[in-house]
Amino acid sequence: MRQTLQVATVILDDLSKLLDYSIPHSMQGRIQSGMRVDVPLRNQNRKGFVLSLKTSSPFKGLKSIQSLDSTLLLPKDLLELASWIKRYYGCEYNHIFKSMIPPSIRKKVQPKTQTLLLLDKTKKETLAAIPKLSKTQAEVLRYLVPKTQPVLLSEVLNALKVSQSPIQTLLKKKYLKKQTVPLLTFTKENYFPTKPKKLNAEQKVCLDRIAQSIENDRFETHLIHGITGSGKTEVYLQAIQKALDLKKNVIVLVPEIALTTQMIERFHSRLSVPIAILHHKKSQGERYQAWQEILQGKIPLVLGARSSIFSPIKNLGLIIVDEEHDSSYKQTDEAPTYNARDIAVLRGKLSNATVVLGSATPSFESSYNAEIKKYILSTLNHRATSASLPKVRIIDMKREYEKAGGYTAFSEPLVEGIKTRYEKGEQVLIFLNRRGYHSSRICTHCSSVDKCPHCDLALTFHKKEGVLRCHLCDQIFPLQRPCKECKTEHFMKFQGMGTELVEKSLLALFPNIRTLRMDRDTTRKKESHEELFHQFRSGKADVLIGTQMIAKGFHFDAVTLVGILNTDGALSIPDFRAAEKTFQLITQVSGRAGRADLPGEVILQTLMPDNRTIQTAAEQDWERFYQSEIHERKIFGYPPFSRLIKLLFVGDTDVLVRQTAESIREKLLKELPSSYNLFPVHECGYAKINNRFRYQCLIRGEKVLPLIPLLKELQKTCTKVQMLIDVDPQSTFF
Repeated sequence: MRQTLQVATVILDDLSKLLDYSIPHSMQGRIQSGMRVDVPLRNQNRKGFVLSLKTSSPFKGLKSIQSLDSTLLLPKDLLELASWIKRYYGCEYNHIFKSMIPPSIRKKVQPKTQTLLLLDKTKKETLAAIPKLSKTQAEVLRYLVPKTQPVLLSEVLNALKVSQSPIQTLLKKKYLKKQTVPLLTFTKENYFPTKPKKLNAEQKVCLDRIAQSIENDRFETHLIHGITGSGKTEVYLQAIQKALDLKKNVIVLVPEIALTTQMIERFHSRLSVPIAILHHKKSQGERYQAWQEILQGKIPLVLGARSSIFSPIKNLGLIIVDEEHDSSYKQTDEAPTYNARDIAVLRGKLSNATVVLGSATPSFESSYNAEIKKYILSTLNHRATSASLPKVRIIDMKREYEKAGGYTAFSEPLVEGIKTRYEKGEQVLIFLNRRGYHSSRICTHCSSVDKCPHCDLALTFHKKEGVLRCHLCDQIFPLQRPCKECKTEHFMKFQGMGTELVEKSLLALFPNIRTLRMDRDTTRKKESHEELFHQFRSGKADVLIGTQMIAKGFHFDAVTLVGILNTDGALSIPDFRAAEKTFQLITQVSGRAGRADLPGEVILQTLMPDNRTIQTAAEQDWERFYQSEIHERKIFGYPPFSRLIKLLFVGDTDVLVRQTAESIREKLLKELPSSYNLFPVHECGYAKINNRFRYQCLIRGEKVLPLIPLLKELQKTCTKVQMLIDVDPQSTFF
């Protein structure tokens, strides 16, 4: 006889310890793992999730579950995923669920709503009544009569410039009726339908492999290594349609919020299914509504940033990770320090779903997995259209400085290139991965640099605001004298260049040129990415100046010139991934040029024209760069030939943080197996952020899992200093 499940193991939102609760008779048979529950703790009701059910508990006098929410049930694969994350990344369930489940779901935030208006009588009856109504009431009805779909109240108010009074009167007179709908489910935009494009031979082979995996319900990971403009997105779209035709659901990850705008347009115009858009700029209410609709099976396709991999989608058949190499997929500031790309592969395995990773510059980890046949590699060596790869010119800026008699932001070839494109009506992208006007301010007397008092970073001058801003803690400071160090009134000199200065310099050279700037300063508002994207694509600007957010994914037909102002700084970082990241960045930015019929050109300005990474990136020769770099990685035993764990120590006192880090390292030296290498403790690249001091220590070895129990035990001894376990870190410097 089967025993009754009478005990539930519950994880509370703000407590790492697992607690047992008895299941009331009324809930037996209804309660399931993954359900949201209310439980008593210390005379208060607390919320949590049921992790598992069992017949008994070793603890006596268990309290009972107070209530359960049957509408919020986490899928089985998400619970299994949480268990794996706990073991691999060395963190507790409450931290995992915090990353997995938006705050709006845990707190039940009500979604935003909007009002729709529609006629309550036939069109014939409405038209007959118009002459009897007031002027504004008649105007409202005339506006609504031609409409075939309900219209937003806000649209009517804006279009007719009327108050709500005539609308309320029409509602009372039964000429109109209203509907209140969640904000997310009503899409105002109309997208022009598009048809699948004819695939070239490489694309077809790639799609056939993916389709076969989907049809056979087989977990396989496909790596699409396609040059920029090779039509990876078209392969994605046709693979998604294949999954949807088979009644399977899909998750698509993109690294940048800016890319979702373009993806939304392409997906909506091609796919006739509801799409949930998930990223941190969505309101809590919008995210709550999206989650509810995904849980209810109303939305078969989810598109979003890294946390979208945790969407509670059922019957998952396909996961796509676009620009899989991007470091934005890695969570680094809190536990769990997961990489959404790796989580996507594991979730695919747990759900028996097909996983597709795509990039023009794949990560070394993914490339190596393809090399050893763990992943199925499909290579797209040709652009999907008649367009060819852009020509890349390397400009030695030392010579340009000599010709200009000092520092200059733009080389002569770049200035000439911008002028030519401007005269032809073509568009230009200017890339500089540094925002603000000047990157630092220096005292001419004592040579001290203005630094943030809370962080170990030079303050950046933002001219539009007239302030100095810290790009780590985001605090602002007024421009003031005297110098904080020498207390003199000597002249304070600005140095370095940011996107704000680039824009002003460009306008000085070409007074009539139209510019747009896309960086963190210009995209703080909720819809700013979309607005800038649409403005540039519709030809309202000649030049788009931006930081890393313009480097990948964007497709602008009229862009024929890309100017890369400076990537040398990234190569100077003492990190084994520095060359890889620089190559990826140059290649991705270069790929924005000449994506349509017009030929493209890239002008790469550098002080290191003979550098191997710069040279191979200019030639867009990924294979040569990969073979050279992977050989060095193997010699020195760096990933993918080993695994790294970074122990990050953060606290309020410099001495205490360092002592704690050294103490943990001493204990590790005694406990670590000889097959692991333990590096010395040193300051992080950013040694202080927001008054918190930072030290780190690296562990290198073949496997991660054997070390996690030991590291978690040591973590418990750090009472006054925070110790973060960062598995597979993206940076060994910062």
